[in-house]
Amino acid sequence: MDYVLDPPEPASIAVAGQAKRMPVRRIFCVGRNYAAHAREMGMDDRDPPFFFTKPADAVVDGGQTIPYPPGTDNLAYEAELVAVIGTGGCDIAVEDSLDHVWGYALGNDLTRRDIQILARDQGRPWDMGKGFDNSAIIGPVHPVAEVGHPSDGYIRLSVNGEQRQDGNLNEMIWKPQEVISILSKMLNLRPGDLVMTGTPAGVGMLTPGDVCVIEIEGLGEMTTTIGTPAR
Repeated sequence: MDYVLDPPEPASIAVAGQAKRMPVRRIFCVGRNYAAHAREMGMDDRDPPFFFTKPADAVVDGGQTIPYPPGTDNLAYEAELVAVIGTGGCDIAVEDSLDHVWGYALGNDLTRRDIQILARDQGRPWDMGKGFDNSAIIGPVHPVAEVGHPSDGYIRLSVNGEQRQDGNLNEMIWKPQEVISILSKMLNLRPGDLVMTGTPAGVGMLTPGDVCVIEIEGLGEMTTTIGTPAR
């Protein structure tokens, strides 16, 4: 097929222990999916789940130094478990939804919090607060065949060696199988879709020079360094 412009390289993430990479089709994120985080954001513990998206090319591998993004004075970290869809489908039953997961990864849902809050308060979309360049940091995906389906274990984040988030996957309000089932009733999930499942309490700011480390039990750790603003 001929194009008038060269098509971009497909977005992808690393696969643990393999040279092959996982293509990324779409990135779905669940808002306020840990009770303590919902409360710190001023919401009820079990509101119905809501979703926002990030563009596929916002993805960046762990272990990188990324530039501090423009247009914000409040860049926030959010440690998350990421489910990677391997088998698509629509209207998936909760009891079947985990069969559609290829693997799991560490994720950092970077957020321009000041822009997000302003948009929220004005009833506007969150896109510029959530979907900017390098805003979806994703570690290597671990196949289900090797790690199973993580549901109970620590999820932690530290900045410059100081622990900021310390939660447990069992504290999710809506479990991954529920999230996948609900999403599949609104659209047709496809292989390569990523589902970022929400963050525990303790979100806060990052500044240039910060080193951010995320750990999830059974999935190892992921480090990201915040560089100077891009010019």
